Amino acid sequence: MRKCGWSSVSTESSESEFNMTTNKAPQGGVQPIVLAYSGGLDTSFLVPWLAEQHGRPIITVTVDTGGIDAAAAKQLEERAIALGAVAHHQIDARAAYFEQVLQYLIMGNVRRGQLYPLCVGAERVMQAQTIAHMARKLGTNSIAHGCTAAGNDQVRFEVALRTLAPELEVIAPVRDHAFSRQQELEFLEARKLPVPPYGAAYSVNRGLWGVTIGGKETLTSTGSIPDSAWVLSKDAFSKPRAATQHSIQFDKGRPVGVDGVQLSPVAVIEQLEALAAPYGIGRGIHLGDTIIGTKGRVAFEAPAAETLLVAHRELEKLVLTGRQQRIKESLAGPYGDWVHEGQLLDPVCRDIEALLVSSQERVTGTVHVTFRPGSLFVDGVDSVHSLMTASKGVYGEAAGEWTPADALGFSKIVSLTGMFHARAGRQ
Repeated sequence: MRKCGWSSVSTESSESEFNMTTNKAPQGGVQPIVLAYSGGLDTSFLVPWLAEQHGRPIITVTVDTGGIDAAAAKQLEERAIALGAVAHHQIDARAAYFEQVLQYLIMGNVRRGQLYPLCVGAERVMQAQTIAHMARKLGTNSIAHGCTAAGNDQVRFEVALRTLAPELEVIAPVRDHAFSRQQELEFLEARKLPVPPYGAAYSVNRGLWGVTIGGKETLTSTGSIPDSAWVLSKDAFSKPRAATQHSIQFDKGRPVGVDGVQLSPVAVIEQLEALAAPYGIGRGIHLGDTIIGTKGRVAFEAPAAETLLVAHRELEKLVLTGRQQRIKESLAGPYGDWVHEGQLLDPVCRDIEALLVSSQERVTGTVHVTFRPGSLFVDGVDSVHSLMTASKGVYGEAAGEWTPADALGFSKIVSLTGMFHARAGRQ
């Protein structure tokens, strides 16, 4: 499953909300093309191709939604300039990404196909916001992306841009000209330009919520990717390690600490990724329905997402009523679908988010987990809002707020509907 070769997120169009590093934009009367750039094959190819075909300066924009350290950021900038970009901008949007999207995915325990934690799709609307903001800031109405015609990202990106900035010209050469990854690779090699580390073999997207990997193995429904293709957990099973125990702290549904140390939500996610990835936790291959109507398959590594979703769900079981959980579950599925489909800007998503926030008022406590190779085990959970300790009864052991006679009467009343149905059938 081939995707846009970049990851991003944005905030409102206020520069103060961005942590942005740039080099100078070009001067002159020719409007530049702003390219959403990850350093992957598609967007690396587009830097020289756009410059050659359009005769305009190319400005690359990389939005950090996780997985880009200082060394990687420097390499991205150097590669962009080497490919022909006249300027490069990098935006740290990790905190904004959490606040706008990830916190709600955690509150809703959102997964696609009951498996995939939406590692990629959630980023794309945010990316469109960022690119639109940067285009206006740089005085151009032209932006470019590396999405193909065969994937979900083109829809996510285009829908968001049409909603947020319909006046912008969107250039999508990989989609419109149906370039293959081999053609892109040959184009770069012929000009002796830098080739991304993964070359044409795999399409890799890394963000705060995990990594997705697409390759020849994911083009069919059979077989896994080779161990060497995994990014975060390639040695998880060949070099097993001893189990470790950890605790995760939540405050009103938000992750706020690991092992008793208070951290920002972004830092919690990054630390859990480092702790859980070596065990192969959160590794999987998702097969599901695409936005464009086909079936698609993608490998993913989401150690932090897996850990937080499992831990948060267990804490909710302790502090929420059954009806609260049921209503949340009924809304989490559609919410995840709309995020996946690039419909995050629809106002109904704000309505669901409001309910999710309300539901988290008492989701505060600590979850204790054990990491083993390929296994995440919840040892226990505690909270001052525990509905378990609030009861005088002990399940299977002793009645609390009821008597044996109450239990018998309750059983009789609950059985009435079924009894009447059975009786009517015999008449």
